[in-house]
Amino acid sequence: MIPKIALCSQTLRSNCVFSRSVKVLQRPWTRHPALPAASRGIHVDFPPIIPSLTTSYVHGTSSTSLLHTTIGESLLRTVERWPDREAVVFLEDGVRKTFAQLQKDVDQAAAGLLALGLQKGDRLGMWGPNTYEWILFQFATAKAGIILVAVNPAYQLQEVEYALRKVGCKAIVCPTQFRTQKYCDMLRQICPEIETSTPGDIRSPRLPDLRSVIILGSRQPGMLHLDDVMQAGSSQYMQQLQDLQRKLSFDDPINIQFTSGTTGAPKGATLSHHNVVNNAYFVGKRVGYTWRPHTRICLPVPLYHCFGSVGGGLCMALHGLSVVFPSTGYDGKANLAALESERCTFIYGTPTMYVDMISQPDLAKYDLSSVEAGIMAGSPCPQELVKKVISAMNVKEITTMRVSN
Repeated sequence: MIPKIALCSQTLRSNCVFSRSVKVLQRPWTRHPALPAASRGIHVDFPPIIPSLTTSYVHGTSSTSLLHTTIGESLLRTVERWPDREAVVFLEDGVRKTFAQLQKDVDQAAAGLLALGLQKGDRLGMWGPNTYEWILFQFATAKAGIILVAVNPAYQLQEVEYALRKVGCKAIVCPTQFRTQKYCDMLRQICPEIETSTPGDIRSPRLPDLRSVIILGSRQPGMLHLDDVMQAGSSQYMQQLQDLQRKLSFDDPINIQFTSGTTGAPKGATLSHHNVVNNAYFVGKRVGYTWRPHTRICLPVPLYHCFGSVGGGLCMALHGLSVVFPSTGYDGKANLAALESERCTFIYGTPTMYVDMISQPDLAKYDLSSVEAGIMAGSPCPQELVKKVISAMNVKEITTMRVSN
């Protein structure tokens, strides 16, 4: 036991040190006057103001202000500006939507989600490859104040159960299957109660928050179909959706993305409208979407990753881009065909995707003259690979970025 007198002495010394530190901080301060003006920097007369709020806003000066809009507001502004411009093209599924058509579908889907009983702040998992429905629910959830959870389409049983439990998903949207991934079968293994449940009222001890499974393919017992959601958005819920807009804030959480899980279980990062809108805005400014004429992006990267959902989907909404999805799952040959047939001016890809594209044996037969630039990101981008892409695909410029979930 420390003697009482020693404890008092130790406490007194600590207080003295703290008091001296505060006095130092309170002194007016400048850099050394002998230094040249450029080195002295800005004169500081007072210590930094300690914020009274507990929210984690850290900012510096900039010539460009941050945007203070929600995802829904950002899309609406672009719709009003270019209603008849193509927003998205899904070549494999034959889907083409203008901004006006996309907005109409988004409102209908958002109203349908409210009709199902989902409320502001509830979580909806999006589990599947690159389809129109992914983009549709990305914006519909944001319009309804529902948090979209991006679920890796390659997740297996334990991974998807972990993710859905971790964030408490109330609904999940997925195709019945894609390639070897049998999404419905996996959900039934986790929640056998689905088979005998009333659609929209699932009760499962393993996924206690889950109430609805929304299927994009053939109808399944105990599950809702996308058509059910779209038809449920009656005028009553459309009005509810419009009233809700006054209660949404750009600081609201709106997206949860999981890390790759290379160091243990995947960690869910919660992002606000403010996060992702400004991310997309500044990515666009960095690569020139603000001054390039009408940009058409060939986008083969997955939507569950921020490269696809923010760099693609949200850049589309912020900058009025047309985004072309060559295939549901990655296909290098489909990328080249899309660049040619859709006269794309921009290309996205990870380093391995670019390696695959420039290694296609019939690369020379494709007319890639429309392609002006691209982004390479997702993992380290070797300088030699960038040079090869510029020469082999005749791309005028490649921007490398660090993009990770």
